[in-house]
Amino acid sequence: MNKEYIAHVRKNKDGSWAEPHILSEHLRDTAARAEMSSAKFNSGEWGRFAGLAHDTGKGRVKWQNYLKLASGYDEEAHLEGKNAKIPHAIHGAVLAEKMYGKWIGRILAYCIAGHHAGLPDWSSSEGAGRSSLQYQITQFKDMEEIDRNIEDQIYSLKPLLPPWEFDRGLDMSLWIRLLFSSLVDADFLDTEAYMDKGKAESRIGYMTMLQLLDRFNVFAAKMDQDAEDTKVNQIRREIRSKCCQMAHEDQSIFYLSVPTGGGKTLSSLAFALEHAVKHHLERIIYVIPYTSIIEQNADVFRSVLGREQVVEHHSSLDDSDSDPRSRLAAENWDAPIVVTTSVQFFESLFAAKPSRCRKLHNIAKSVIILDEAQLVPVNYLAPILETMQLLTEHYQVTFVISTATQPAFAEQSIGGKTFPGLKNTQEIVGSANEVNALYESLNRCQVTFPQDFSVRLSWEVVADELKGYDQVLCIVSDRKSCRELHSLMPEGTYHLSALMCGQHRSEKIDEIKQKLQANESVRVISTQLVEAGVDFDFPVVYRALAGLDSIAQAAGRCNREGKLEAGQVVVFIPPRPAPIGILRKAADTASNIISTNSDPLNHEVFKEYFAELYWKANSLDEKDIVALLSREIQDCSIYFRTAAERFHIIDDSQQKSILIRYGEGDKIINQLKSFGPDRWLLRRLQRYTVNVYKDQFYQLLEAGLLEEVYPNIYAITSSNQYSRDIGLVVDTNFDPEFFII
Repeated sequence: MNKEYIAHVRKNKDGSWAEPHILSEHLRDTAARAEMSSAKFNSGEWGRFAGLAHDTGKGRVKWQNYLKLASGYDEEAHLEGKNAKIPHAIHGAVLAEKMYGKWIGRILAYCIAGHHAGLPDWSSSEGAGRSSLQYQITQFKDMEEIDRNIEDQIYSLKPLLPPWEFDRGLDMSLWIRLLFSSLVDADFLDTEAYMDKGKAESRIGYMTMLQLLDRFNVFAAKMDQDAEDTKVNQIRREIRSKCCQMAHEDQSIFYLSVPTGGGKTLSSLAFALEHAVKHHLERIIYVIPYTSIIEQNADVFRSVLGREQVVEHHSSLDDSDSDPRSRLAAENWDAPIVVTTSVQFFESLFAAKPSRCRKLHNIAKSVIILDEAQLVPVNYLAPILETMQLLTEHYQVTFVISTATQPAFAEQSIGGKTFPGLKNTQEIVGSANEVNALYESLNRCQVTFPQDFSVRLSWEVVADELKGYDQVLCIVSDRKSCRELHSLMPEGTYHLSALMCGQHRSEKIDEIKQKLQANESVRVISTQLVEAGVDFDFPVVYRALAGLDSIAQAAGRCNREGKLEAGQVVVFIPPRPAPIGILRKAADTASNIISTNSDPLNHEVFKEYFAELYWKANSLDEKDIVALLSREIQDCSIYFRTAAERFHIIDDSQQKSILIRYGEGDKIINQLKSFGPDRWLLRRLQRYTVNVYKDQFYQLLEAGLLEEVYPNIYAITSSNQYSRDIGLVVDTNFDPEFFII
């Protein structure tokens, strides 16, 4: 191949031009990386072809002239998908169809054509227009310009065969997306190795699963030695021991049904490490609904396994495609322990953008723990569960569905509708009788329900009751209620909500725990973010009426260590109902269950609760995601981009992230302003973000309280806009708080 063909160019620190990145080397090295990644799901040769073909369009005199002259020989040159007038990705896509025909060729064409712009829709029938793959292929005219040496190298590859026989449904589209992930991550990594060798070298050096298991065992032994010999701690050790035993079973979908306070976090980690070593898996991914839990769990994992081994990923800051640096900084989940949100995990599984998809191939050969799985969004349950099943069957993935209130995920019929559910699942704890016995042994509180569900209490009445306790936690269902009730409480009462950045919440949670341990007076008003994973141990807990699972989770913050004969949990009817949507339906369903069951928090009752909740849902696939991604296999007309645009657990079109100048956040924000983004900086900034609705965002912007510190990234300008007591000062009338991210 002609050495004059180049892929990328960059300047040295002294301003001189470095040796260019030779196109032949880039294609070869990208192919090798993509082959290695896709080999994890028996598709290595597909990855190799995609890697060799993805930049064939750069092997043209026209494109080389564009790079050298029109681009000015700068760092932007290799990201022409954003700004350039001369495309290159479609050339490899057309070459794939030319070599392999309509079916195999089109699969590769999706990946290659989209490696900068994102996976396209097949046709314009879903509104894709000129971005559709069909339009790009039919309008293509200049394949004859590509250097013959490039074509010869690709034509020398042997024919491709599917890795397995595809079923109808999401099988093929999921496989294409993971193949696409292998390609774009390989392209990003090889580009990064040329652009910034030091940054590329910092990606290596993680410990093996066996080394991490050894670290965990040392930690667990010391923890058991130092812990009080209480009944609760004995039960936790028994649960962890059972997890270690079951870890030697074949890969599958497991349930871990353990009451709140039963030590699920460390027990599930013990299972995951043992299971990963047994089956030669590469990473453990914790999927958690709330950032508040991520912060606590990630800190636990770091203390057990080492800070450098754990990635905490929940921000949308790195999803930007605005420039080369932000693309290269996108997270690819290459660490052995990844802690992420349900939003980040599930939306990525249905994403189309390269920066969002590049991590997906690293899901293969992993253990995925769905912590507090009862919070999986009902309106997307059908595509989520089908995808989970496929990951287990074809990608060497083991799922652990971990919660105190197991949702009804099994295959069944609900209200005349077929619920596909999960197949071939196993319970880690044991038989139904063993699970029931475990729940009875960890029952540590008495729950009081309202006698009349039509009588609403004012916040003033609730506040007066709370003032009568020295140690009390009150949980409400939205940020507005949290602030209203907190404003009526005595000075020194703690406030917890997602309008506080992660670092701020972590510090407040630590203060609260210290006061509880010292038996000092401490009152807390919080949104539902404390209901899962936050290890509070209050003698008294109040909970505004919510879903039955939320009430059970709130009870898990009461008498957690079993030091009292019985804690006290009070469920009350707040001044206004829960926000419209699934939270309102959950509260209404809970009212029905409570009124018809003598023991509504019995473990067995939750099957009835979730079945009724799913039946009340308008749809388990309200945006028709399965239909968009399940076209006829031989036709291969899939609508990736439309599905990605529709699959949003949170409507991020209505939300904006704001960076908070709190503590170290001030210094990190200034570093972003001065040097731009990289992966490590964006990881640190996740601890200093708050998500608000656009109405709130534009109020702050118009008042001059926000500054754009990097394109499309905003930070508060005044410390007066962020309270050390309640977080970001905004008008909470706009905020229904369906989820916290």
